[in-house]
Amino acid sequence: MSGAGPRISIFPTRMALTTMKSKLKGAQTGHSLLKRKSEALTKRFRDIVQKIAEAKREMGKMMQTAFFSLAEVNYIAGDISYPVQENAKNAQLRVRTKQENVSGVMLPVFESYMEGGNAFELTGLGRGGQQVQKCKENFIKAVVEMLVKIASLQADFVILDEVIKVTNRRVNAIEHVIIPRIENTIKYIISELDEQDREEFFRLKKVQGKKKKDQAIADKEKEDLEALEQDDDGDGTGRTVDILGDADDEDIIF
Repeated sequence: MSGAGPRISIFPTRMALTTMKSKLKGAQTGHSLLKRKSEALTKRFRDIVQKIAEAKREMGKMMQTAFFSLAEVNYIAGDISYPVQENAKNAQLRVRTKQENVSGVMLPVFESYMEGGNAFELTGLGRGGQQVQKCKENFIKAVVEMLVKIASLQADFVILDEVIKVTNRRVNAIEHVIIPRIENTIKYIISELDEQDREEFFRLKKVQGKKKKDQAIADKEKEDLEALEQDDDGDGTGRTVDILGDADDEDIIF
């Protein structure tokens, strides 16, 4: 049956058909846009997963180097925890955020930056100053910069994962629910309009046939009336009779 399946409850008219066709076009356009958005977000999501894996491997190597340099400092300069605590009153490394637009999704981006001078420039001045500065640089790269980078990637990972799920649900809903329902509604309206046209054609045909029949009856009655009028003027055979003519009459006996 045409238009079978779930459809929108609507009265079948030509205006409704035009409206449904407009809705179908809009749904198809929206499906195409959401599909491209999902593909773009999925591509970015895969890139982020790859970057997270690379960053974690790189961080493992950098942490190994940083702790090895710390061991060198402890061996050369001894325990420097006290001067470090005395000089580290305010944070020099700070983090700022900005946003990046990816297919309409705002992703946070974390960046680290230095603020103020070097608070540890006199640390290890007596001995091991070079190793102290090297250790500081290694821990900055390993702990701060890499952690900020991984945190930024992880935040993007979580956001994109949720957005991709929502987008895919919308794409599937439009593709498997909304578009088939509109198409079934259009088929139903077209079938109903065709049925109405057939009924109207049959009705007009019946009306025309009845008019022809009535006209034929009227013409027949008119012909009969004309024939009857002609008979009233004669002898019933259509000929005129002369009562004063020379016809032979029978004798009348009193």
